Amino acid sequence: MNAKGDLIARLVTLGRPGPVFEVETYGPAHDRRFRAQVVVEGQILGHGEGRSKKDAERLAAEEALSALGGLRIPAQEPAAPAPIQPAEVTDGPWPIYAAVLAQALDAALELAAEEATLDEVRAGAARLYRDLLRDLGHGPVQP
Repeated sequence: MNAKGDLIARLVTLGRPGPVFEVETYGPAHDRRFRAQVVVEGQILGHGEGRSKKDAERLAAEEALSALGGLRIPAQEPAAPAPIQPAEVTDGPWPIYAAVLAQALDAALELAAEEATLDEVRAGAARLYRDLLRDLGHGPVQP
């Protein structure tokens, strides 16, 4: 599982900006420890602590995914979402299909104006992704 990548993808599908990882180091030089927190739009979504910066960020991202309802157990295949009808409610987390999301990001980058910000490209990718899934009959995962 790539928790940081999965977190970024989940935030894109929710139309939210990317995460900011804040990391602090503590402990003596021979036993350094790292404490990380992941922040989105000023809200702390997760914490992590480890012997490396990478481990601390991964644990923080896993906690943030869990808070967003997007943590998947690697040994399990995600269940295919039920097709939705156009009149159904479309609130909730959208399923993540990495290859489709990657293509939506590529397309949004190609279509974006040269002066577009990263957040504008992300928002465009999220719209493309949601529209494509909706056209294919897939929608938000219903609780």
